[in-house]
Amino acid sequence: MLTEDLPRDWWKGVVVYQVYPRSFADSDGDGVGDIRGVIERLGHLERLGVDVLWLSPVYCSPQDDNGYDISDYRGIDPLFGTLEDVDELIARAHDAGIRLVMDLVVNHTSDEHAWFVDSRSSRDSEHRDWYWWRPPRKGHVGGEAGAEPNNWGSFFSGSAWEWDEATGEYYLHLFSRKQPDLVWSNPDVRAAVYAMMRWWLARGVDGFRMDVINLIDKPDGLPDGDKKLGDLWGQAFPLVSTGPRVHDYLQEMHGQVFADLGRPYLTVGEMPGVDAEQARLFTDPARREVDMVFQFEHVDLDKGPSGKFDIVPLTMAELRANLMRWQVELDDVGWNSLYWDNHDQPRAVSRFGDDDPVWRERSAKTLGTVLHTLRGTPYVYQGEELGMTNVPFSAPEDFRDIESVNYIREQTAAGVPFSDLLPGLRFRSRDNARTPVQWTAGEHAGFTRGEPWIPVTPNHEEINAEAQVGVEGSVFEHYRALVALRHEERAVSHGTVTPLAMDHPDLWAFGREHEGTRLLVLASFTREPVEVPPELLEGWEGAEAVVATSGDAAAGVLTHGVLPGWESVVLRSSGTLAE
Repeated sequence: MLTEDLPRDWWKGVVVYQVYPRSFADSDGDGVGDIRGVIERLGHLERLGVDVLWLSPVYCSPQDDNGYDISDYRGIDPLFGTLEDVDELIARAHDAGIRLVMDLVVNHTSDEHAWFVDSRSSRDSEHRDWYWWRPPRKGHVGGEAGAEPNNWGSFFSGSAWEWDEATGEYYLHLFSRKQPDLVWSNPDVRAAVYAMMRWWLARGVDGFRMDVINLIDKPDGLPDGDKKLGDLWGQAFPLVSTGPRVHDYLQEMHGQVFADLGRPYLTVGEMPGVDAEQARLFTDPARREVDMVFQFEHVDLDKGPSGKFDIVPLTMAELRANLMRWQVELDDVGWNSLYWDNHDQPRAVSRFGDDDPVWRERSAKTLGTVLHTLRGTPYVYQGEELGMTNVPFSAPEDFRDIESVNYIREQTAAGVPFSDLLPGLRFRSRDNARTPVQWTAGEHAGFTRGEPWIPVTPNHEEINAEAQVGVEGSVFEHYRALVALRHEERAVSHGTVTPLAMDHPDLWAFGREHEGTRLLVLASFTREPVEVPPELLEGWEGAEAVVATSGDAAAGVLTHGVLPGWESVVLRSSGTLAE
């Protein structure tokens, strides 16, 4: 059962588990995961020990963007189940001591939402000014090339404007053309969103993960964006990211929705493009905006100048420098979400670790060690606790995600061979994260009795929950130990962070300290054994290895000062951490 008497910052000592319901567990054999599947697999989350379940959208939706195009915020898509199923999930999760956070997608709606259906019915409709409608550019004919109100490109390829023949104007969609953007400067829009949020909280939901919430404030006049050489469209993102009124909107939201709630809740702002200074403002408790942010700097480090599918090499040292800077800059004020992957990112072990079969388990555990011992709230994306990998895509028809499909269509139409696109798609496509969770070695990995909506990753015979839960030394059991450590050790949940050995090419090291307890985290990011600099181990003689990827890792460090390849250890002692 849940404990209601908690400090306001209760979320510092918890671990969140993200469920992408379409791919989690299918209860009825139609090949698509559903809410009852989540209910049936709650024991897995309970065994892992997580405290919060973040449920990706299950609302009514045409599914143009897998549910992030919502046509009814208070209805549940029959694809996933019923409102009664959600009520049962909330109750069953609470009985298991797990809080439930819903996705809040309010930068845009579906074009099939009743608000937008009315908005496009007439220039004089009640909801016309709830969306961004604009006439063609002066001197241009609507619907023809170059007539768009500005030059913004959609994040999902093509123009960010869609021509509406019936009313003779364009509407703005930063994402799919079926995801028109809401006008947050309209107080009626904000009031409707706040009412919907209160409705869900009254049903027992424990908070919201707010999708691209820092994009809701569009600049006055909607000016053209910069175009680099070779760009088809102007860059909208720098103009729409973290506008000046976002803080006002979030503070108003807090006052209207959360201020008088009277029970623990969690607010998470997904904020692409936010930097540490901005994150401090968003998460400063005195400002009453959000509890923590999802920032994107570390997952954009391998993005080249031509976009996310233009992959550039990334070293551990660059990744470490970025994340440790966030640790330092949010040390006294602010809070960060800690994550390697989610429904929008490729699998961590294939991206930041080593998915060669010899090294996969060790690197998966080591990635977990680093993430779960940093300052911030860790997030586990479904299957990450098993060490699931990227997918060996080979053909255009392998892809399901609208971003990847549109990219393939646009680039091949421009004459780029698919073979040139495949490496970037294999590495970064969102479909990597959306293949079914691998529960067993059996048919379709135990995900469904039917034909899965997207094929199961072929290595499910080796990588699956059945082979790991309760098995000493498995990736799952290592994650379980890390979750328990955060619950039990306040040096992890509340301690200070001291970056160490920042010039080492292969060793990720840092210290944590709280009220006389100190921890030393050592992680190898290479296949070769790493000699730990002797100065790091001074004063750690006789320390306790509280979590290690293996007995060899603990013994190697404490006895010989050597960390085996792709292994990690957390040491605990008492006293003051040396500078």
